[in-house]
Amino acid sequence: MKTLILPEEFVRDLLSMREVVEVVESAFREKALGRVQMPPKIYLFYDDVGDLRVMPCYMSSSKVSSVKIVNSHPRNREKGLPTVMAAILLIDPETGFPRAIMGGTWITGMRTGAAGAVAVKYLARRDSRVVAFIGAGAQARMQLLGIREVLPSIREVRVFDIRSSAGRDFLDYAEEICPGGCSLRLADSAREAVMDADVIVTTTPSRRPIVMSEWISEGVHLNCMGADAPGKQELDPEILRRASKIVVDDVEQAVHSGELNVPIRSGIIRREAIYGEIGEIVAGLKKGREGEDEITVFSSTGLAIQDAVTAELAYRKALEKGLGWYVDLVLAGSR
Repeated sequence: MKTLILPEEFVRDLLSMREVVEVVESAFREKALGRVQMPPKIYLFYDDVGDLRVMPCYMSSSKVSSVKIVNSHPRNREKGLPTVMAAILLIDPETGFPRAIMGGTWITGMRTGAAGAVAVKYLARRDSRVVAFIGAGAQARMQLLGIREVLPSIREVRVFDIRSSAGRDFLDYAEEICPGGCSLRLADSAREAVMDADVIVTTTPSRRPIVMSEWISEGVHLNCMGADAPGKQELDPEILRRASKIVVDDVEQAVHSGELNVPIRSGIIRREAIYGEIGEIVAGLKKGREGEDEITVFSSTGLAIQDAVTAELAYRKALEKGLGWYVDLVLAGSR
């Protein structure tokens, strides 16, 4: 047996957002039905410059298992490196053999975009037309790519970023992928971006609220994608208190490292304010949006099962196309 090596450039060519949305939605369902093993993320904090996370999982129904190692270093742009970099190891559950090692940075972006798309599918109003982005980095692009798959009614895309050049680059990207007739707007402030928006997507590493409660309308849905570590937050906690449904990807991770972690530690809201996990809604165990005026919030921390199913998809497609190369990572007959 040999281990398949898949560099990042191959992984990028193998995955489409539509396929990734499908497998991530399925993974959420499997979690809700109790068919996964997924310990909490393990964190290493590198002083004040960044962190490293280790994310293992096993999905018993599909016999898919993986381990991802991923960093978050917000100042990496100054060094010419991505803020987030990752590697994923696919494991054969029957033997423990490493089936593949692949670049995981693109997978991390794609599966997070897909998670946001699944949340919008079940929690946003079906006639949502205006989508506002706070933060214009790589993940904002993935969120837009994913939302396009589930929300064909988009007619306006707005963006605000503290770096106006990043906002302009994002709108150039939006112009390429959005259907004709979609209005594109670079906002001068977060307030201007989110006022009267139907869907709001936050993708920043902020440690203080950026979107304030008085700026948002009834019926809005918010995807909070940036708060994925302790101390991070992007929303005014009053939004969480107004919300009809606060939905998370994983309760334990959300309490300790998602959008809710600071408000819960501060006593502003309680853990019981969480309506449920997105997988429970996908599986039909709980209802998604029920009213036009509901304010709904999805807090994403990122799950290992998302990486596993997306890496498995890339692996299967690589086998079909004959991409990558094999190495003897484990010596035959060794103990």
